Amino acid sequence: MTNTAVLLINCPDRKGLVAGVSGLLYRYGANIAHADQHQDDEAGLFFMRVEWWLDGFDLRAFRAEFEAVAAELQMQWQLKVMSEVPRVALFVSQHLHCLADILHRQQAGELHCEIPLVIGNHCKAEPLAKFYGVEFRQIPVTPETKNAAEEQQIGLLKASGIDLIVLARYMQILSPEFVSQYPRRIINVHHSFLPAFMGAKPYHAAFRRGVKLIGATSHYVTAALDDGPIIEQDVLRVSHRDQVETLIEKGRDIERSVLSRAVKWHLDHRILAYGNKTVVFD
Repeated sequence: MTNTAVLLINCPDRKGLVAGVSGLLYRYGANIAHADQHQDDEAGLFFMRVEWWLDGFDLRAFRAEFEAVAAELQMQWQLKVMSEVPRVALFVSQHLHCLADILHRQQAGELHCEIPLVIGNHCKAEPLAKFYGVEFRQIPVTPETKNAAEEQQIGLLKASGIDLIVLARYMQILSPEFVSQYPRRIINVHHSFLPAFMGAKPYHAAFRRGVKLIGATSHYVTAALDDGPIIEQDVLRVSHRDQVETLIEKGRDIERSVLSRAVKWHLDHRILAYGNKTVVFD
């Protein structure tokens, strides 16, 4: 935990944006700890992340003046305080490797969050959640009970004050109504290098295709299946000797690392999503 603030900016590109933002921060006496920016020339957009120390800094006065500047420059912006700890809920089915990795990293202090809740549509994850002192709630999901199950899930999320949902190999499709309540606040890991092999059983599809690389993708969830803005991806070389079972075994390591990096970057306020793409700041 650091006593810093983070400003994320997305706006039409023009000259002087970096100087304007940094100059305003300088007038308020900010000590900048990190700054990064990016231009999408094709879209004509500018993106910036700046982080500064809050010691002796008048955040309220800065916010009030920056609002006027942002309106004039057509900025979409977020101002985050790093001392505020996000609350994360994990959704899981029967594969526990991603769940175990996230819980361990959070307990080890690698992830800047609290995890008060694990929701599973099976009971297999309950002992692991209890080992880490996290409440586990089993909510079975069938085609007939899907709407009622999601209503129950949303009730638990709101009662726990959840800021981010992580689908740690949760093998259910969330409804558009569910997703709309947490825009850009649901992160999924898909066990394929998207856009290849969307949907169910991607390792089986990859095996049938005879691929030489397998991968995993972490992305924000949207109403379109496995089509949200991609945050992180990685690949691993395989060969004709690998069967479906070995592809699945080897893929677990990629899934864990890809998901944990995406979650960390979100919690550290390093991601800006626009359209169906993301900027991930250093």
